Amino acid sequence: MKDKSKTQRFLILLFLGLLTAISPFSIDMYLPAFGDMAGDLNTSVEKIQLSLTSYFIGVAIGQMIYGPLLDKFGRKKPLIAGLVIYIAASLFCAVTNSADYLILFRLIQALGGCCGMVASRAMVRDYYDAKESAKIFSLLMLVVGISPILAPSVGAFVLNHFEWHIIFIILTLIGLIILLGTLFILPESYQGNASLSLKPADVSKNFWSVLKNPDFLKYCLIGSFASSGLYAYLAGSSFVMQEYFGLSASQYGTAFAFISSALIIATQINRFLLNRWSSAQISLVANYVQVAVSLGMLIATLSGYITLPLIIGCIFFYLCCQGFIFPNTSALALAPFRELAGSASALLGCIQMALGAFTSALVSYFHNNTAIPMVGVMFFATCSGLIVYISLGKNRKQA
Repeated sequence: MKDKSKTQRFLILLFLGLLTAISPFSIDMYLPAFGDMAGDLNTSVEKIQLSLTSYFIGVAIGQMIYGPLLDKFGRKKPLIAGLVIYIAASLFCAVTNSADYLILFRLIQALGGCCGMVASRAMVRDYYDAKESAKIFSLLMLVVGISPILAPSVGAFVLNHFEWHIIFIILTLIGLIILLGTLFILPESYQGNASLSLKPADVSKNFWSVLKNPDFLKYCLIGSFASSGLYAYLAGSSFVMQEYFGLSASQYGTAFAFISSALIIATQINRFLLNRWSSAQISLVANYVQVAVSLGMLIATLSGYITLPLIIGCIFFYLCCQGFIFPNTSALALAPFRELAGSASALLGCIQMALGAFTSALVSYFHNNTAIPMVGVMFFATCSGLIVYISLGKNRKQA
């Protein structure tokens, strides 16, 4: 990156941020509409929640497709194809009148939109070393943190003035803007390796070479379990905040925005902490704190002492820990790779989203008109991450 001008560096960071924002907006903007969508489509909130799960599944599958394509053809061509799919699927989501079709179109929307996640992570690896990558991932997490603040608020505003279909029209326009920027502004960071084979056996071999790397496996699992707790919160928050605690759509948007600000605060503090401590040290401490916070929240919920301010405060600190874990474990997981950065990024994202789909489905499956399913799954997720830390041994000295 040193040989690029300040304008080029700014544009690269800008579009990395926009690409990173696709999925948060696609996930968070329609959360306040779950109740309205269930009524309009003559189904239950639990059925609408499955459209969130199908999105996670689509992201998990799609990333495995884009990874090898990004390594072979460079970053931009697969990215453009994915954005076109995303735009088309968003339009279909806007006009559907069936919950089943909504679940299907959300799956396709994710298959297209996930290209931004894979490409942005691979581009960070293209330009930066491990320690600098952690700082850049912290900046991208700033976008991820801002998106949930803006997206539900936009969704709540739309519901107050229009029908829920307009939310997906807005997502279509966002996808179109990012597509145009990718076509005409975003520079290519890697020309690709034409010699790489896309035969299933060769692709599987490349994925296996990534997966068997001990550093990748360890930090991928740690970060993925932490992320799965976040997705459990996303799946259950609409019911818990609006139905269980009685918040309106706009009040839910405000609460959601406050909680999401935790990601902004933590990721930016993380950039400064990296000047003194390693990524491995920071993420380990954050994991311990996250377990403690989620345990306290679970005990309060099971004992019946949970209140709206208490659960909001606990989830806020839970996401603070996520803001320290995600950028550091992502940088450490991708650090060993160069030519297979796309495949490594895809595998990282696939595992994250697969666990996210699993935990969001658990929240829906155990739905019992209380906050217990959401809180319990969040505790399970963060404990699993700490178990990985402990079971795979002490950290070596890392960047």
